[in-house]
Amino acid sequence: MKQAVILAGGKGERLRPFTEDRPKAMIEVLGNPIMSYQLHWLRSYGYTRLVIACGYRHEIIESFFGDGSKWQMDISYEIETEPLGRGGALKRALKRLGAFKEPVLAINGDGITNLDISDLLKQHKRDSPVATLVTVPLRSPYGIVDIEEDGTVIGFREKPELPFGVNAGIYMLDESIVDLLPDKGDHEELTFPRLAQDGKLKAYRAKAFWRSVDTAKDLTELRGELEKMFLSSFLSAVAG
Repeated sequence: MKQAVILAGGKGERLRPFTEDRPKAMIEVLGNPIMSYQLHWLRSYGYTRLVIACGYRHEIIESFFGDGSKWQMDISYEIETEPLGRGGALKRALKRLGAFKEPVLAINGDGITNLDISDLLKQHKRDSPVATLVTVPLRSPYGIVDIEEDGTVIGFREKPELPFGVNAGIYMLDESIVDLLPDKGDHEELTFPRLAQDGKLKAYRAKAFWRSVDTAKDLTELRGELEKMFLSSFLSAVAG
């Protein structure tokens, strides 16, 4: 059985007023909550067991997804009664799954991607780290001016990819990570640096579509990109 955890406890303060009556993962993009895209993605790769770690306005998530039968999934909820941080929430969600022999996929609830999970899992099993985190290329938020040493401008690049990786908030995890996660706090600040020092953290360099929603600007850009993708897919189908 393939199992996953979605971390959806954030209040999304920077996305107000969109998050005044719902958690960030339930903001609608082209008529559907962000999390619904994630469930379709997970289901397409055979994931049938899901724990959603939530807190703020958790009843909105529970009401929409229920027990998961509509999605052909078994969904349960790990609800924070006090702030635990993402690491603490992840630890409790993994414990709710019980003992697991196969790696578990964990994702932040504010992103949309079409990443090939099978390839991620294949690399994780080959390298056998405690955790594999997905990285995506960092794209400059600004246009770049190419300048020679003498000050001559030789060209311009509009928001190019930079030679750095960004943590996409998608992780493949082995069972051994449970005891290494904090009861309270952020795993990216407390657990992952220690794993990196011990050589037990690997990166999966993805080129797939990935966008996270942290601000109203992110939301607007994501809507625009998905509209273009859906239109392109539709036109390709018509042409075919």
